[in-house]
Amino acid sequence: MADLVRRARTPGPLKRARSQDRGPRTEYLAFVLAGDVYAAPVALVREILKPPPLTPVPRAPHATLGIVSVRGQLVTVIDLRRRLRIDEPQLTRRARILLVDATDGEVMGVFVDEVLQVYRLSDSEIEAATSALGGEVAGYIAGIARPQGIVGVSGARSIVGAPAHGPDASVIILLDLRAVLAS
Repeated sequence: MADLVRRARTPGPLKRARSQDRGPRTEYLAFVLAGDVYAAPVALVREILKPPPLTPVPRAPHATLGIVSVRGQLVTVIDLRRRLRIDEPQLTRRARILLVDATDGEVMGVFVDEVLQVYRLSDSEIEAATSALGGEVAGYIAGIARPQGIVGVSGARSIVGAPAHGPDASVIILLDLRAVLAS
């Protein structure tokens, strides 16, 4: 009898096939900017920091918040909201700086409103970004993801396993961080 119960709990070949038929997956770190959910490949993110005091840089571009010292290394911090030309809501305690591997081995900080979670996305869950988005921001978008297993709640926005007050992650904008930081 115990053997029969053990067999019933282990997924059969049909269940395994369903979970593997979506192909290889890439991990993306999801974060919030002005109430919308964005994501970037986890492979580019070195570390997530609570924002320390920033030192402003005179005559720096508008998107540059300043510099910060991380274990003796000076890191330029870019406000991703400013770079993408989206609203700048009030800062909260959930704001974070993502340390990102930029071009030429340089490490840069990317300021975001909140870090959510890591999504493992298959190619079937990602749609190519179209030029219909327009403007210079279109070059920063690598695609649009529609993760499977995300459930929207009527009247509220939620992520499976996350509090109902969080942003709606049924559509995630995938960013090409290297393109964003190179501009």
